[in-house]
Amino acid sequence: MALFSFDRKDAASANGNGNGNASGNGNGHGGEDLGLSRADAAAVAGVAPAIVPPPMPPLPPSVTPSITPERQQYLTQMRVKIHQKLVERLNVQNLRSMPINVVRQEVRTLIRELYQSEKGLLSSAEQSKLMDDVMDETFGLGPLEGLLKDPSITDILVNRFDKVYVERKGQLEQTDVTFRDNAHLRQIIDRIVVQVGRRIDEISPMVDARLSDGSRVNAIIPPLSLDGPAMSIRRFGHNPLTVEDLLKHHSLPGIVMEFLAYCVQARCNIVISGGTGSGKTTFLNCLSRYIPPKERVITIEDAAELQLQQPHVVRLETRPPNIEGAGEVTQRDLVRNSLRMRPDRIIIGEVRSAEALDMLQAMNTGHEGSMTTIHANSARDALSRLEVTVSMAGFDIPIRALRQQISSALHVVVQAQRLMGGKRKITSVSEITGMEGDQIQTHDLFLFEQTGVDEHGQAQGRFIATGIRPRLMQRIEHAGLRLPPEWFARRVIG
Repeated sequence: MALFSFDRKDAASANGNGNGNASGNGNGHGGEDLGLSRADAAAVAGVAPAIVPPPMPPLPPSVTPSITPERQQYLTQMRVKIHQKLVERLNVQNLRSMPINVVRQEVRTLIRELYQSEKGLLSSAEQSKLMDDVMDETFGLGPLEGLLKDPSITDILVNRFDKVYVERKGQLEQTDVTFRDNAHLRQIIDRIVVQVGRRIDEISPMVDARLSDGSRVNAIIPPLSLDGPAMSIRRFGHNPLTVEDLLKHHSLPGIVMEFLAYCVQARCNIVISGGTGSGKTTFLNCLSRYIPPKERVITIEDAAELQLQQPHVVRLETRPPNIEGAGEVTQRDLVRNSLRMRPDRIIIGEVRSAEALDMLQAMNTGHEGSMTTIHANSARDALSRLEVTVSMAGFDIPIRALRQQISSALHVVVQAQRLMGGKRKITSVSEITGMEGDQIQTHDLFLFEQTGVDEHGQAQGRFIATGIRPRLMQRIEHAGLRLPPEWFARRVIG
């Protein structure tokens, strides 16, 4: 659900900042210096009086005035100095064996002592901020910690050490978060990568990793990245979106969600298709809620990000080659190995290449109820992409035989899309009905029709049932579930 419609400013200083105070600050010469109002001064000059905005209200006690660049530089130097002294006085490696609350208290005590030895004047707010920054730098991810704690952020994009963007409510915005330099950013990237047993260097300058909360990380460094190290973090958070969240944000109607829940319980094979950031993985997490808890589920991913809600789950993750170029374990290797692990269902985070062939064979040989995601712009495109990925296995399979394999293995294709304004919605639910000649036949059961955009640039539209009764109704009824026929009557829903 990280993916859907998540409708999830610096205070200006009031005094002496050139925003309209009558304090002789360079914005009111002439009339104001003679004791005249702006309107009187304009009249004396023979021009129409300008509209004078009301004075800015005083800052509330909780708001800190903006910091000058010189002050910011001083605080940065203080943070670096304190961190260096901390490393000198404490063996940070041994602190990992101590309880975290004891460690934090000891570090805060030491930092206070270091502050007292400094000659610079620091307010209590600045001391508290610096203590938090040093703690984040020592035990966390430095400047990124504040962004990672913000639940409204869905993406963190580091273009270079001094340019960090985030996505909120589907919109990108630049932040005031910066790293000291490229070396500082590279240090944070290395810290993330090492935690998952991977590496990034000049020989292997790209890496996929994950954070402890399941957020997906991609990093790239020179010589491939020309402006210094760059990093992208796709947030999932400690509390992933649920079905209730999707319904609340109108990502899909309740009837469509119930139909897909019945499909999962009836062990239908489902592919979730969509573009980057459209919500495929989030929706896959939500659908997994309907897998019976007694079934054994095996997940296979390049970088583990699925957060299934079942107790009987085995999570597998690929491994890149080592520095000698050996030891690589691909998704295809893991799919073949998982067949020997007695799975009831196999869930592949995303099919990109030859593992698609093994996945289809597994679906056709008793592992029904499996699910995966694929990058595509429509349900029809998803099937075409599956054909391409299967061909990457290196076998010369006749196209008709390949399409027959796909049509018999898959039952439902769900299309997720990120619409204008950043909203994520399920835009179609299609059923695969078999082959006609050499073509795979599908029909849409539910669709989202966009009717325009509102004054805020947000896409507007409606969900409709197409009036086609699915052939899956018999399969669902055989699983002991009743599917109301009126759900599929042609009408506007949700």
